[in-house]
Amino acid sequence: MKRILIIHGPNLNQLGTREPDIYGSKTLDEINSDLVKQSTAYKLDLSFIQSNLEGDIVDAIQQTDCDGIIINPAAYTHTSIAIRDAISGKQIPVIEVHLSNVYQRESFRHHSHIAPVCIGQITGFGPTSYHLALLAISDHLSA
Repeated sequence: MKRILIIHGPNLNQLGTREPDIYGSKTLDEINSDLVKQSTAYKLDLSFIQSNLEGDIVDAIQQTDCDGIIINPAAYTHTSIAIRDAISGKQIPVIEVHLSNVYQRESFRHHSHIAPVCIGQITGFGPTSYHLALLAISDHLSA
């Protein structure tokens, strides 16, 4: 079984109540539960972390022994060179995910420091973005 670390960045612990018109009504626990169910079809073992702290996310990336990462860096997408460098240094496949379509939002959200060190980016499909990332990383690791 391939091991996948799913990283949820700042404020994602507020899903379900925070701006549901943008992020939907599913909670983070519901998204994670759905991903665990889906992961069995792909023979993936998932682990999860959610942190509002940049350093915790960097530590999780550096310390993981997983085969791939799915990350929603949230606001750190646009600001964190530290997370970018941690991903770059890890040299495992990483997919960047966003619930909203960041390119339809404020212009400061249009630049990602994370995307250049990822194998791909999925944005704008709500919780389905995570499911698409799970399929994509499974396919990538099987190739």
